[in-house]
Amino acid sequence: MRIDTLNLSAELVLRRADATDLPDVLTLLADAARWLNGLGVRQWPSGGFPAARIAPLVEEGVLYVLTVGDETAAVMALDDHADAEFWTPADRPETAFYVHKLAVHRAHSGRGLGEVLLDWAGLRALAAGRRHVRLDCSKENDRLQGYYLGQRFRHVRTVDLPHRASGALFERPAGLRGGRTEVKVRDLTAAGKVLLTH
Repeated sequence: MRIDTLNLSAELVLRRADATDLPDVLTLLADAARWLNGLGVRQWPSGGFPAARIAPLVEEGVLYVLTVGDETAAVMALDDHADAEFWTPADRPETAFYVHKLAVHRAHSGRGLGEVLLDWAGLRALAAGRRHVRLDCSKENDRLQGYYLGQRFRHVRTVDLPHRASGALFERPAGLRGGRTEVKVRDLTAAGKVLLTH
């Protein structure tokens, strides 16, 4: 389903994750990892991530949750930390923001929540004077790679490191992806806690 057909009865709220969100975030990431592994895609550890790996993202203030009512419907980290095994100095890593741990609860799959988060990341990058939004994903997940291409990312290259499942590198210009969207998100990450319509 396209983002411009998203029709949720409850309001979408985007905010920074806090310590109280950690159990729900870990569950969502573990469920996503199990689902991916069930499809034969080795992107994340099959049991999910340990709290010690995700808690620092919360503490740094770079992990965000998208909620529908009381439910954590999606999660994403956005920061300026380029993975040095993937992004080289020639890529000018300082010119981009990087998406990590993007996952949508299976109950909300196909409703455009991933697109909402990626567009929001593009707007954050633009506001910070960054040129790109970048991410890496599984080298073997053609479906996910196709999804990112459909979100106007371009495939930069694939880095094949035997100790990493990820390595397909993508980027797109900062800003919106250019599609029609009519999704309203209450963005609590903004100073004025505004209603973002994009």
